[in-house]
Amino acid sequence: MTERWNRDQVLALAPDASSQKAAQGVSSPGKWSGAGATAGALWGECRGSGSKPYLACVDLSEPAYRCSCPSRKFPCKHALGLLLLWSAGGVPDAAEPADWAAEWLDRRRDRAARTAVRASAPAGGDDAGDGEAVTGGDAAAGGEAGAGRAGGAAVAAGPGPADARRAAQRERRVAAGLAELERWLTDQVRQGLATSRRHDQWDDLAKRLVDAQAPAVAGAVSRLGAVLTGDDWPARLLGEYALLHLLAVAHRRLAPATGPADPAVGSVDPAVGPAGTAGGLDAALLRTVRERVGFPVPKEEVLSGEPVRDRWDVLGRRDTEHDRITARRVWLRGRSTGRAALVLSFAPAGQALDASLVTGTTLDADLAFYPGSYPLRALVAARHDHAPHVSAGPPPGSTVGGALDEVARALAADPWTDSWPVVLGAAVPAGSGLRALTGPDGALALHPACGTPWRLIAASGGHPLTVAAEWTPEGLRPLTAWDGEGRVIVL
Repeated sequence: MTERWNRDQVLALAPDASSQKAAQGVSSPGKWSGAGATAGALWGECRGSGSKPYLACVDLSEPAYRCSCPSRKFPCKHALGLLLLWSAGGVPDAAEPADWAAEWLDRRRDRAARTAVRASAPAGGDDAGDGEAVTGGDAAAGGEAGAGRAGGAAVAAGPGPADARRAAQRERRVAAGLAELERWLTDQVRQGLATSRRHDQWDDLAKRLVDAQAPAVAGAVSRLGAVLTGDDWPARLLGEYALLHLLAVAHRRLAPATGPADPAVGSVDPAVGPAGTAGGLDAALLRTVRERVGFPVPKEEVLSGEPVRDRWDVLGRRDTEHDRITARRVWLRGRSTGRAALVLSFAPAGQALDASLVTGTTLDADLAFYPGSYPLRALVAARHDHAPHVSAGPPPGSTVGGALDEVARALAADPWTDSWPVVLGAAVPAGSGLRALTGPDGALALHPACGTPWRLIAASGGHPLTVAAEWTPEGLRPLTAWDGEGRVIVL
């Protein structure tokens, strides 16, 4: 029988805090009838305000959710309430799903089979248009994983002359925008930082960079205002300026020439030509620079690379919102390879995000990494688990020194790295206000936004824990802890 997820793991799947609260209100046994569980699915009927109960079903292998309620959230409170009831042992085992649940699960299997056929079919196959829409009441949470299963599908023919002209036009716009950024940064340093608390100057520059089709740089500029919150803002702001300048200069020197050089910033150094040419730097560094500027990498290209198969521990996740777009970062680490991985998903504020990777579980999967000088972001290309997510116990941890060495290697290859997953094997909250994690060989401060980590302190009770955290230049953000019994505690 499937290993049950605990309460923390279930609540971590909720799209927001209100869904967590609502789910707990419908998790009592009295709310449910006809509930059952097999090795790969849960189902039940939840009594609501209407005359008919809501039919909720969870496919544990993705996971994916289906409910007859009108909610636009996935998972909805009824699916979460059913999972909470299951985690508490309140859902009885069954030999077969209920008929309505079996029908939904069969449709999902059929879709997966057709997707696999399309993925292996040659371009222009007869089944290219075969498919089935997923409606609001039937949503799989594995957005990127689903893309991975279709990753082998044939893609469209190569770019034509019009595409080449548009690409060249964008190259010229980006080059001009980054040249303006270099001049602007030079002016800021020449004039001093005393006038840097005016947000309007950053807003105007960010808009111009958007017009120059350098969205990632525009986003970095628009977030500069957050640096002004601390007492050490001049040093931090100067550091952000330096990274932006490094990115603009790296793009100028590495990118192929697509137009006349800007005399204000100098011509391309002939000793540092485009990647792949004589005297050029590593092609992977060019890919990193272009990604940091905002050039997209098609999923088809990512999935066509050599995948990395491992048993990946899902260390935790963190959601951030910017410009009404919510970004979800899910951190993974391979048990055999030791590689770190980041699976990103995005959605408009209030919309469902990818919830296919359950914190504290381990999955046997192929990951396809985005190209770069120190690959981190990845897509789930294929899963090899024949059973739902299970926990393999705490992930292998390192010392404080080992974690810092890993971060140092990442920064040496990609200086714009602003976060990295670390796992400390024997950490205890300590320091002033218990706002640091200490190990046998040192300590790492927590991010100021974390405050006092009461949940982590309570879980530790003064005893060492395995702690997964997100490293940032401002400090650690704890994600998940494992106690001495291997219990998962989502922080």
